[in-house]
Amino acid sequence: MVSNPRRILLINPNSLEATTAMMVAIAKSVAIGGFDILGATAERAPSMIVTPHALEATAPEVEEIARAQQNSCDGIIVSAFGDPGLVGIKSAMTLPAVGIGESSMLEAAENGRRFGVATTTPLLKAKIDALPVALGLRSHYTGTRFAQGDPQELMRDPARLRVALAGAVEACIAQDGAEAVIIGGGPLGEAARDLRLMFTVPVIAPIRSAVMRIIRLIEAPPAN
Repeated sequence: MVSNPRRILLINPNSLEATTAMMVAIAKSVAIGGFDILGATAERAPSMIVTPHALEATAPEVEEIARAQQNSCDGIIVSAFGDPGLVGIKSAMTLPAVGIGESSMLEAAENGRRFGVATTTPLLKAKIDALPVALGLRSHYTGTRFAQGDPQELMRDPARLRVALAGAVEACIAQDGAEAVIIGGGPLGEAARDLRLMFTVPVIAPIRSAVMRIIRLIEAPPAN
């Protein structure tokens, strides 16, 4: 186990290398002080996961990547909002592992806040709705609002993506009463970073949440 610097493996369940590079850059900007971020990209997944089938289908490959690299890292981040493969990773290894979905929801619900999700993938609504239930946060969850437009077309136009997601954030706040809003998706990492500066209500960036959480787990003293 390499301990200096300590290494965090960020697994991108989408197959686009450019998305992995963007996620790693965001993670590195958060993980200062003795941590390095290693990126790994799924190869059998679509370039952007937008359906429940694609989310479920990528889980085995995410677990394969984690198993293959577990001896060269100190912690693992699954960087897709549905956390595909995370349950299997946690059950198979003792290495700390987190998902950006669970991490962002746990942060959003801190101090009893009610939170919503703003994202681009309406076909994943049921998967997103299931996550706060699994985390015991159903009473805090105000629902998910979706940006207007095709998810993949929005990704090709960052300015349009920000505007569309801002509208979804506003709907979470004004219509649903959310006290914090998560930008729901790893590929939305840059938009999440920008949107955090646009609202007085906390806007939660999931990659940042996951990096902060995995560092806490890595640094936690061993349980007796």
